[in-house]
Amino acid sequence: MELHDVWFVLIAVLWTGYFFLEGFDFGVGVLTKLLARNRPEKRVLINTIGPVWDGNEVWLLSAGGATFAAFPEWYATLFSGFYLPLLLILVCLIVRGVAFEYRVKRPEDKWQRNWENAIFWTSLIPAFMWGVAFGNIVHGVKIDKSFEYVGTLGDLLNPYALLGGLVTLTLFTFHGTVFTALKTVGEIRERARKLALGVGLVAAALASLFLLWTQVDSGDGKSLVALVVAVASLVAALVANQAGREGWSFALSGLTIVAAVAMLFLTLFPNVMPSSLNADWSLTVSNASSSPYTLKIMTWCAVIATPIVMLYQGWTYWVFRKRIGTQHLAADAAH
Repeated sequence: MELHDVWFVLIAVLWTGYFFLEGFDFGVGVLTKLLARNRPEKRVLINTIGPVWDGNEVWLLSAGGATFAAFPEWYATLFSGFYLPLLLILVCLIVRGVAFEYRVKRPEDKWQRNWENAIFWTSLIPAFMWGVAFGNIVHGVKIDKSFEYVGTLGDLLNPYALLGGLVTLTLFTFHGTVFTALKTVGEIRERARKLALGVGLVAAALASLFLLWTQVDSGDGKSLVALVVAVASLVAALVANQAGREGWSFALSGLTIVAAVAMLFLTLFPNVMPSSLNADWSLTVSNASSSPYTLKIMTWCAVIATPIVMLYQGWTYWVFRKRIGTQHLAADAAH
């Protein structure tokens, strides 16, 4: 296996980790309107992801940085062609981080309500837009012989990509719902389990349609295995949720995301960005990669740094592993 193939796999792993971790905290952000009935319950939901949401975004930074260094042609075409959607995601992530920190800085109801609305929308929009972006990457976009995107914003809003956006939105919301059931106590926990059933069924229907479409369009035997694992895991997650096995339900919903992302990258390889105009103009792992020397240096850096980052993040989740409820809020925070 060549180094550019290794780095394609590593970038796939980084995106998978990002969607697994950021997926549930996007979902929790959406639940601040779908599940929480009052301000203390919204506070509980935010507190379940408060210690970890910013660490989850490290995976996005790593995926973007690795793409820039390992596949500069891919990075250039992707970020220039998808400039407006990616800018929207970036703005949402910035506002979302500010909203988490600023929400409780002042006691006024209007102040807190506005920041709560910001948390909802800046969780929902990226959850949808990431599916649209990856739907276009897998399905193919208008790339010319100079490896430049020559399509329009409207070209990115095609049925396949929009379906991908609905899949990531509903799947992340389901992932966040089972995470909430795992991390909370009392009435909010019970309501999260009930909501997970409805959201999960919608996610299962949309995901099955999207993955089958992907398989028929560009799949093979390996991607078919990933498809089966994704669908089976989602069904098992729903069964575990109904049985009150929240830990298993969360693990299985996470496995669904892992298998679905793996399927997308399996159908993509050896391309990194297919051209819908001419297959010969597609960006591949070979024509979009950096020099072997650059990839070699990156590999050594990754070998040293990655275990440290993963150990630190794992420690963070272990420290903040206990369940919480409204009774655990400080008196001045329960508003």
